[in-house]
Amino acid sequence: MTMLTFHTCDVFTDRPFAGNPLAIVPGADGLTTGQMQTLAREFNLSETIFVQAPANPAHTARVRIFFPTAEIPFAGHPTIGCAIHLALAMGEGDFDRQLVLEEEAGLVPVRVTRHGRDLWAEFVAPVLPHAVVDAPDPGRALDPQRLATALGLHADDIGFASHRPGLWQGGPRFLYAPVASLDALARARPIQPVWSDVMQAAGVDSIYLYTSGDGCDYRARMFSPTAGIPEDPATGSASAILAAQLQASGALGDGETRLTLQQGVEMGRPSAIALTVVADRHRLIEVRIAGGAVPVSDGRIRVPE
Repeated sequence: MTMLTFHTCDVFTDRPFAGNPLAIVPGADGLTTGQMQTLAREFNLSETIFVQAPANPAHTARVRIFFPTAEIPFAGHPTIGCAIHLALAMGEGDFDRQLVLEEEAGLVPVRVTRHGRDLWAEFVAPVLPHAVVDAPDPGRALDPQRLATALGLHADDIGFASHRPGLWQGGPRFLYAPVASLDALARARPIQPVWSDVMQAAGVDSIYLYTSGDGCDYRARMFSPTAGIPEDPATGSASAILAAQLQASGALGDGETRLTLQQGVEMGRPSAIALTVVADRHRLIEVRIAGGAVPVSDGRIRVPE
């Protein structure tokens, strides 16, 4: 039987069994889309990344990223984890390396450097985040009372300061729900059937909740049960797109803003995500996401027929 090598790592953390687990499958050039989907479903992690030869030899690799249920054009924690894995595979050195990954959403430059004793990767978001303009019923999706009911919260739990719910995209798309406190964040959970009603109205399958953090700028949670992810311990793409939500809330000024995000705390898998936003005259110019990753396992898996 034909076998493939795979690796797993934990991303957005500096220690194993925290952060967001990721499966990496190198040498995936001969796999069909269906085979990749089958393998992603078998790993049953929030995302699996498949590494192929680049279309342009000047780039590092072409990669394809899958939920257990579908392929997605771009994701943050697979980008970070895969870049650190590829840098380690290149051998020891000063680890100040610039990689370029060909993702479905576009080219993603990633810089891998030494961060204390660990490796640290920072990528530039391939798509600047922007508003979702084709939601089926945004008024219903963003209604605080309906959104609160979908999350098992009270209406006054939704929003804080100038932060209000929003719909933003940058490859993937998310409904952003600011909540009033860490207590409200801890109490949140998807509640049917209102959850599905809000998702249909928004035209998304994920809600990203955030509030002011304790020991960080913002603490977050991300629910996406219809995509096979009941809760995600670290969501790099949503963290990048958060830049648009923060700008709309008046939380960003011009120039460069560096923010620290925590996610996965309520799951017992704390994650640390660094968000850097460059803006000029109220326009986003660049968004960068950074974090670490640690290897956890290696193995072999059968190629699906």
